Amino acid sequence: AAPAHTEAAHTEAAGGAETTAATAVLNLVNQQRAQAGCRPVRADADLASLAGAFSDEMASRGFFDHTDPDGATPWDRADKAGVRGLGGENIARGQADAAAVMDSWMHSPGHRANILNCDFTTLGVGVHFGAGGPWWTQDFGY
Repeated sequence: AAPAHTEAAHTEAAGGAETTAATAVLNLVNQQRAQAGCRPVRADADLASLAGAFSDEMASRGFFDHTDPDGATPWDRADKAGVRGLGGENIARGQADAAAVMDSWMHSPGHRANILNCDFTTLGVGVHFGAGGPWWTQDFGY
């Protein structure tokens, strides 16, 4: 029983840290967007659920790609989850915190383009902390 309790406590602690990190990423995204003259994106629970599930899936299945091992794209996953209006996705792996992952994304033209796409109005951020990670996902919406 002790290992299960320990695992539950670890999961709860990781969940809190993941939520804090996701919120920090959203705030940093909006700082970058403001500097570029874009309106802020607002947090979207459905996109956050989609992003969190994908970060968890990359960690548990041991892959790092926008297309999962079954061939599903971000739009396939969104459709399956009933999420409408997905516009773009950023993923990253290994950056220790929100500032580091945002720095990485902002120095990559494709990722930067998603962050600074003024047409996007919503964002869901998912992060999975664990060995081999963390895994980060941003799902942007219209």
